[in-house]
Amino acid sequence: MLNLTDEQSAALASRLQDESIAWITTVTGDGQPQSSPVWFLWDDDKFLIYAQPRSWKIRNVRANPLVSVHLNSDDEGGAIATFEGRAEVSESHEPTRQDSAYLEKYRDGIASIGMTTEQFDAEYSSAILIIPTRVRVY
Repeated sequence: MLNLTDEQSAALASRLQDESIAWITTVTGDGQPQSSPVWFLWDDDKFLIYAQPRSWKIRNVRANPLVSVHLNSDDEGGAIATFEGRAEVSESHEPTRQDSAYLEKYRDGIASIGMTTEQFDAEYSSAILIIPTRVRVY
């Protein structure tokens, strides 16, 4: 994966499948960075994030596709993984209700916020795809 050693790549690949929360940082029109926790799916060397169509994430990505994505650190502040990349709002990506991998990963989380998969699909109907151009692991 990008510029990593085999050992770093294997450890990161596992985290990208197992972790449920990442942080996306987008930039507003006036240049203010905004970071938000998100659910994500790592697939084919890209991040998939579903968002509300009128969210700041969507507006910011449409205005400026440069983003960063960060995984949570360990309890001691180590195991840092940050990605820089380009994002796009995908108008043609399948909805969450048809994305079996996403539903498998987040079905319990969707229920825990009091939503059905149908409600979640209607609320978070915009897909953001992020292709990393650089990764840093330390």
